[in-house]
Amino acid sequence: MLGLIPELRTKETALVSAAQAGDRAAFGALYKQFSRMIHGILLAHATYGDAEDLMQDVFIRAMEQLPSLREPEAFGGWLASIARRVAFDHHRRMRAVTDLPNDLPGGETLGEAFEVLAIIQSLPESYRETLVLRLVEGMTGPEIAAHTGLKHSSVRVNLCRGMKILREQLEGKR
Repeated sequence: MLGLIPELRTKETALVSAAQAGDRAAFGALYKQFSRMIHGILLAHATYGDAEDLMQDVFIRAMEQLPSLREPEAFGGWLASIARRVAFDHHRRMRAVTDLPNDLPGGETLGEAFEVLAIIQSLPESYRETLVLRLVEGMTGPEIAAHTGLKHSSVRVNLCRGMKILREQLEGKR
């Protein structure tokens, strides 16, 4: 897998350059490639419904600001920072936080999933994002590293420490 990363980086850089030149199909390919990562970052900061809506905001901002990106190879990290700003702006606009209703469709399993997500959202940001990208979006450690610009070792440490805290908090609730 690691041998493919330089090849993927070259393809990604070519897509970014094409999108900067106005190629909408290239931007669509970037959307497809990075949408899971962006959804995961947003989900680490917002409710599921809000994350769905905010995703569109992230990619609209990215499309508008893409011509100003000087280093196409930094696209993943640049896009992640846009997602974090969008999530921060969303939190600033929100006045009241509403709790999830107890009678969620799907019963206890869905309620437990939201409980776990709420615990993850309370963790430090570095753990929160990597856990959501791994557990919710199903991305592998190398995928998270490649898409976010983090070092593979940092992703591994964040996942390990985040999972430890998550387990401790879940065991404390039982």
